[in-house]
Amino acid sequence: MSQLIDRNGRLADDWIRIDDEAAAGGAGVEGASVLLTLAQWRAHPARWDAHDGPLGILLGPADDPEAIADVLPRLKLVAVEFPSFTDGRGYSIARLLRQRHGYDGELRAVGDVLRDQMFFYARCGFDTFALRDDQNVDEALRALGDFSEAYQAAVDRGPLFERRAAAAGARVAAGAGAR
Repeated sequence: MSQLIDRNGRLADDWIRIDDEAAAGGAGVEGASVLLTLAQWRAHPARWDAHDGPLGILLGPADDPEAIADVLPRLKLVAVEFPSFTDGRGYSIARLLRQRHGYDGELRAVGDVLRDQMFFYARCGFDTFALRDDQNVDEALRALGDFSEAYQAAVDRGPLFERRAAAAGARVAAGAGAR
């Protein structure tokens, strides 16, 4: 069982995963927070459009986020699978969901989620993290603050040169207003 965290600490995971048979019928999940694979959702879209509880979709590294673009407003959670720490496709999926498709719901990193990559998950737009069982929660939370600055633009902030220029402009404006 993975350990779910966000930037502030541990979280309870209220989402349930169901097998393909349950996805077809949906019995017993009325009102529940259900996390479906993309294949399960595609197989029974009308059934899940009518679901009366929160809905989430799990994307694998080979899944195209464009496939769920039209239902993103309905989704409370998009989980992105990292099958291996060396597979970086999930970072691209997260950034596409946040920047191209404007997804503002919960974006969760799942699978081979490691402390050493926490900072980078957050930069790409993930806000919750299902840590691998052998990962220390306190260490993972500290890892989100490993770096005080980042030069490149990302989902969480623009490039350093723009932030410096904006800060300098604000100081000039504040100085001019003080006269």
